[in-house]
Amino acid sequence: MKLALLYAILAAIATMANIGAQELTHQVYAGPMSVLLSIFVGTGVGLVVKYILDKRYIFAFVARDLGHDSRTFALYTAMGLVTTAIFWGMELGFDALFASKHMRYLGGIIGLAIGYVVKYHLDKRFVFKVQSA
Repeated sequence: MKLALLYAILAAIATMANIGAQELTHQVYAGPMSVLLSIFVGTGVGLVVKYILDKRYIFAFVARDLGHDSRTFALYTAMGLVTTAIFWGMELGFDALFASKHMRYLGGIIGLAIGYVVKYHLDKRFVFKVQSA
């Protein structure tokens, strides 16, 4: 239960980083394709924040060297492709249905929550178990 609570807190931090980066991107650029650009930037920021938090506080992962850490991050990113599709689908779906920035962000938050549950299991099974050796 303690691990689940910690994971939820760290997921909330990564979610805030993602949505915050989206909002900042949208404040800087509101032209054509701004929604997609903001989602892309938010995804990148959220990915890096979540990796740093997960590897240290959830999986207690210590890389042997920069190459090991880079390979682990690449595998972590690959596992995130499916969960990113969930997140983007929800956020863009809410945007299409409600045509509201606030509802788009709500869809993003819901998509991230679902995606992070799936991602934990993928990371536990494939990323940090394999790469720790």
